[in-house]
Amino acid sequence: MHLSRREFLNQNAMGLGTVALASLLQQEGLQASPKKAPQAELTFDLLPKTPHYEPQARAMISLFHHGGPSHMDLTDPKPQLTKFHGTDYGEDVQFSFVNAASKKLFGSPWKFQQHGQCGTELSELLPHTAEIVDDICLIRSMQTGANGHEVSIRYFHGGMPAILGRPHFASWLLYGLGAETQELPAYMVLTDPAGHPVDGTNNWSNGFMPSLFQGTVLRPREPRILNLDAPPHLRGTLQRQNLEFLRSLNRKHLQDHPGQSDLEARIASYELAARMQTSAREALDISQETAATHKMYGIDEDTTREYGTRCLIARRLVERGVRFVQLFLGGQPWDNHANLSTALPAICRRTDKPAAGLVKDLRQRGMLDTTIVHNGGEIGRLPVVQGNADPQKAGRDHNGQGFSLWLAGGGIKAGMTYGATDDFGHRAIENIVTPNDYQATLMHLFGLDCRKLVYLHNGQEQVITNNRPARVVAEILEKPPVVHEPVADAAG
Repeated sequence: MHLSRREFLNQNAMGLGTVALASLLQQEGLQASPKKAPQAELTFDLLPKTPHYEPQARAMISLFHHGGPSHMDLTDPKPQLTKFHGTDYGEDVQFSFVNAASKKLFGSPWKFQQHGQCGTELSELLPHTAEIVDDICLIRSMQTGANGHEVSIRYFHGGMPAILGRPHFASWLLYGLGAETQELPAYMVLTDPAGHPVDGTNNWSNGFMPSLFQGTVLRPREPRILNLDAPPHLRGTLQRQNLEFLRSLNRKHLQDHPGQSDLEARIASYELAARMQTSAREALDISQETAATHKMYGIDEDTTREYGTRCLIARRLVERGVRFVQLFLGGQPWDNHANLSTALPAICRRTDKPAAGLVKDLRQRGMLDTTIVHNGGEIGRLPVVQGNADPQKAGRDHNGQGFSLWLAGGGIKAGMTYGATDDFGHRAIENIVTPNDYQATLMHLFGLDCRKLVYLHNGQEQVITNNRPARVVAEILEKPPVVHEPVADAAG
């Protein structure tokens, strides 16, 4: 019998509703497991987990610079590029914006100089990074193989180029290690007052993992957490009684519905929110810091105050047990397609001193040994002119074939450079490091083997690199990696 659409919906409304409900419950991880299911029920929480082997790092602060900092103007001096400035470049170039493309080489207008005992050369645009050069490992051979922003950002954060819906590196850390504190979120995101970075909230997505592993975003201005205080008439004893009553109801519901595998994590999140009324307020209060500390981060200067404040908050958060903190800038301020001569110095003035101050502060507090600091973007820039040939107006196009970033602390070898690009800074040619290598190395420092940290999604075993080639970059580690047998399985 042929049914019209109206008749079909009328006769099957309950059936469709049941299917829709089951789908939603499955997406939320709340669908009860069949009683005869052969596999054990999955549970998710942020309780401390045992890593695969002894970790060197316990926390990480990532200063992510969207847009692609120009490495040949900042961290990777190229005398040949300067020598042949204005001449035609003989190599093939992959342009992102063909209508403004040029094959004329563009030598850096800024001078480089050796710094520190290690003698690493840096641009005059980074005077404060020059002061910590003996603390950092500068990698000059990063490569994504793609020139786009989003494709490379997702590669760095999620392990695969361009693909949405994969968990951030930090989500994998929380899944594998849990949290060190139950008073604050384990993964926190500090955004810019100017707005979200390019690719928006995808930058801190939990992907196919439960929302428990997503980044918690702090507001870029005070109050950084809204509604932190209960209304005056509910504070004190009454609030404690209400919370205890809610906790008892949640626990009873969990006992009555043991198949709801994500409920425990949700209850933990609600309880964390209550505890944050005290802990978050204290952690975010930088007025407790000395004037000397404020000066170190540039908080006493208009240009560096905002970014310096966020860097200092990041230190205060990891000091209190937060596992991962990531700072973003609004939009993509390093994306200097034009006016490089003014735009690049401006963003360096804003970020250089706070980033260096963070490393100095961690070192003087004895925290650098166990805290990794990352500073870098998703791509670099091309060695040729883009747009106006006037050096005062010219810019550089995207380049994912070779660029730089630096790491410090947490088991990273200090005072060294690693890898190299060609004579013009176009392509990485020595000791190439991909985002998957970067992920495998960082996971190793946290005591995790990225091949063995497995998450089951849609019946398939997932790892952060999606089984793409990845190596631990042993040359940049203080301690050479040893083949370990896991002392216990991490999550998954």
